[in-house]
Amino acid sequence: MSHTPEGILEQLKKRQFAPVYFLQGEEPYYIDLIADYIEANALQEHEKGFNQVVIYGKDVDVATVLLQAKRFPMMSERQVVIVKEAQSIQDLEREESVKQLEAYLQNPLPSTILVFCHKHKSLDGRKALGKAVAKHAVLLTTKKLYDNQVPAWVNQYLKTKGVQASPQAVVMLSEFIGADLSRLSNEIDKLLINLKPGQAIDERVVQENVGISKEYNIFELQSALIAQDPLKANRIIHYFEANPKNNPLIPNLYLLFSFFTKLLCLHQQADKSEAGLRKSLGAQAWKVKDYMHALRAYPLHRVVDIIHYIRVADLQVKGITGGDMSEAEILRELVFKILHPVPRALAS
Repeated sequence: MSHTPEGILEQLKKRQFAPVYFLQGEEPYYIDLIADYIEANALQEHEKGFNQVVIYGKDVDVATVLLQAKRFPMMSERQVVIVKEAQSIQDLEREESVKQLEAYLQNPLPSTILVFCHKHKSLDGRKALGKAVAKHAVLLTTKKLYDNQVPAWVNQYLKTKGVQASPQAVVMLSEFIGADLSRLSNEIDKLLINLKPGQAIDERVVQENVGISKEYNIFELQSALIAQDPLKANRIIHYFEANPKNNPLIPNLYLLFSFFTKLLCLHQQADKSEAGLRKSLGAQAWKVKDYMHALRAYPLHRVVDIIHYIRVADLQVKGITGGDMSEAEILRELVFKILHPVPRALAS
């Protein structure tokens, strides 16, 4: 049976442990969160020496995992066996190994907590092993969040920490860090260390603690493009060129792509009133004035061209086209194309 991360953690906090957990999927954050909780809390510290084993998939086969699982605990009520990187167990889905696993899943040792951390992919639920795991283990299948789901996740994460944040700060964290929940949670945790009791997170706090320059960052470049201000845009590009490690081009291209694709969608909706735009923007509704300005500055055909330019820049930075252009040169050329429209027949 498939479970949610929250449901599994709730049971674990009540010390209601299952014999087998199979944690799989594209998003490793929850897999690590649950496995780490079991590793830290299932046993008392004095019990862990003899009764807690962490093994790695690339180093073991299924028979070795089951040999560990079938041991009885020493001077303890239970033992814990955690298999990290379980997707690397070479014989995991071989017929003989599947039979061995099925047999154990049907009759697991009650004194063992066996945890499989199967990251970045999932078992085929139509095959024997997938069916057996779904029927007999606590199964968690994780998926990557869509970009529009990240702000809500940030808000919920902050809520669990008892901290409030402005909508602007939430979107800055979501867009600058992205949908990598492990990195996102780490950055938020580092940020929280520097907060005073009762202090809320605003734009200034994010800028000071997440490595975003107050004046020279992708959000300010985006503002310069909306305002069609080439002087400010080129100052920011010059700063990026001088600080390449803090301003890699690929994530910045992604944010520009996200902005202009959203603008493309807004261009095509019937209700372009402020209220209509706010409804469409959802968590980004506080940026409605920027989008209204951008709709006037960049007509539909320009937005289509700009999205094409961003795709070209992405190919250039990945070395597929563009020769030996530096990231700064690629960005400078892109910004010039965005700010200086050319006849559509000449656009490239």
